[in-house]
Amino acid sequence: MAGKQDALKLLAADHREVEELFEKFEKASGDGRKEKIAKEICTELKIHAMIEEEIFYPAIRGKIDEGDLDEAYVEHDSAKVLINEIEAGSPDDHFYDAKVKVLQEEIEHHVKEEEKMHGSIFQQSRAADIDLEALGEQMAARKAELMRIAESQGLPPAEPATLSETH
Repeated sequence: MAGKQDALKLLAADHREVEELFEKFEKASGDGRKEKIAKEICTELKIHAMIEEEIFYPAIRGKIDEGDLDEAYVEHDSAKVLINEIEAGSPDDHFYDAKVKVLQEEIEHHVKEEEKMHGSIFQQSRAADIDLEALGEQMAARKAELMRIAESQGLPPAEPATLSETH
């Protein structure tokens, strides 16, 4: 990737990439192909959520609407439950395609709230006093590190941040 990206451009680029992967999944035929794309979607989303939750969200907390940020964390957790289900399953499972479809719908909603709606998290962040360049560099470095882990030993299951233990 040439040139520096600020935090919001990096996150938006991730969003576009995942949207393309969901489109590929919809068009894919054959369980092997579907599973490969679904795993790629899950890895991308896990890394994306990690860099947002480890770096981006803490940096904007207190500078944007608290409720919007809390909602974003809960939306992530909802997606993480599906991501773990998809990764543990296989395309011949009865609900596999449905889980990928619902994940896609959840991500589309989340992306809209983060970057497209009036007063979105992105708009609020741009207006706040935040060094988005420095944040982008930090996030890009962490993303590269997580990609290396994903390729070498694989990432652990996604960790929900807001769900109460129910056992």
